[in-house]
Amino acid sequence: MSQENLYSQEAIEKIKEIATDVDFCMMATNLTVQPISAIPMSTKKVDDAGAIWFLSNKDSDHNADIVKDENTQLLYSGTSSMKFLSVYGTAEITYDRETIKELYSSADNAWFEGEDDPNITAIKFTPTEAAYWSNDENKIVTLFKLARAAVTGEKQDIGISGKIKV
Repeated sequence: MSQENLYSQEAIEKIKEIATDVDFCMMATNLTVQPISAIPMSTKKVDDAGAIWFLSNKDSDHNADIVKDENTQLLYSGTSSMKFLSVYGTAEITYDRETIKELYSSADNAWFEGEDDPNITAIKFTPTEAAYWSNDENKIVTLFKLARAAVTGEKQDIGISGKIKV
């Protein structure tokens, strides 16, 4: 696996690529208490500054956790695309109706009573550092390389990993 560390705009682009490609992540909050609290969240948007946006219920446990401690971790696992991302940063809750309306889609009707539901909040996650693993080859080629490495003992290049500093 090749190593490639990314900074600034390249870092933002890599976060945007993986977070939008994979979409769902596990959002871990209340990181100082074990076991940590983690919940699946759908990425609504990654903005030009690299902030990752979500919609959430104002009465949710993770919103309460963020109010107590803004430190949050996102874990993206795209097994079909062979892309993985672990992002650490801070989260903040906003009640701004324009932001919520911008992020809202009809798929969100499963959790909310329309975009005007008074219980909707937006969560803005600002990354500070991350690690990623990705492979641009298709899954079959990757699995073949892994099998080949297991049989022959030869090291195979199966993608890129690196640290990201925003």
